[in-house]
Amino acid sequence: MAARPIEHSAPVTQKKQALRRSPGWKRVLHNYELYLFILPTLAYFILFHYVPMYGVQIAFKNFIAVKGVAGSPWVGFEHFERFFESYQFITVMRNTLGISLYELLVAFPAPILLALLLNQVTSERFKKIVQTVTYAPHFISVVVIAGMLYLFLSPKHGLVNQILVLLGVDPVFFMASPEWFKTIYVFSGIWQNIGWAAIIYLAALSGVNPDLHEAAVVDGATKLQRIRHIDLPTIMPTIVILLILNVGHLMSIGFEKVYLLQNQLNIDASEIIQTYVYKAGLMNAQFSYSAAIGLFNSIVNFILLISVNQLAKKTKQASLW
Repeated sequence: MAARPIEHSAPVTQKKQALRRSPGWKRVLHNYELYLFILPTLAYFILFHYVPMYGVQIAFKNFIAVKGVAGSPWVGFEHFERFFESYQFITVMRNTLGISLYELLVAFPAPILLALLLNQVTSERFKKIVQTVTYAPHFISVVVIAGMLYLFLSPKHGLVNQILVLLGVDPVFFMASPEWFKTIYVFSGIWQNIGWAAIIYLAALSGVNPDLHEAAVVDGATKLQRIRHIDLPTIMPTIVILLILNVGHLMSIGFEKVYLLQNQLNIDASEIIQTYVYKAGLMNAQFSYSAAIGLFNSIVNFILLISVNQLAKKTKQASLW
């Protein structure tokens, strides 16, 4: 027996078309539940991200607390020029870019590789054990991670140096060696975040049609070929989006971990923009100078984000907009 057509489909369609032609405020009132739903998020961004932008103007002023932001004298680009001409400018930029690029080249592909390998595991029990072990460190505090690194890398009693001594190698004072700082920072970050970052790729891989793998197996494709021609193209949009976001934060390195691992012996390799701003702004009360450095850092990140997103669009890859 044939199904009866929906009698009210035509009036409903006409009502939707009339709503689209109505003024904007009527459409808002009609969908007021949706706007109420996103209201807390909008309020958060307005109060904590857009309203504070009023204070960015102190980067162009000689800020005096008793006079306030509006009453402080205007100095233009004086603080920017001071930073560019500072003897620490090259060191700070070299360390910031060095750590960021090191992290992008090594830490970014790590969770992708882990997700691809886990996706090929047939034992669900083993897969769950590996996932638990790899993403559990994500919940450890940065302060605890820094303390663990100092303990494990201690030149006298650290586990790493104990192993080196057993192998006939002299102990290394890792935390006092500038050449080791970037490696310690990046690989400790991989250990802490690889499992957590792999979750989004595993979710993307779960959308792969199993029939594609079955057909590839019938055609004699190896696991490596299936990963290359089935799994990677499936998660490529996710990879591109996350790459764009990572490049957009290229100049923004986690302040807490760097500051906790920093000491006078490795400061030549560990002084980055974030720690430099903290010392100039909060410790030395140079608020305008530190605001100028922070604004410069944000502008560079913004330019990188726009550039990489445009490049992704030109190469017909997924993009943010």
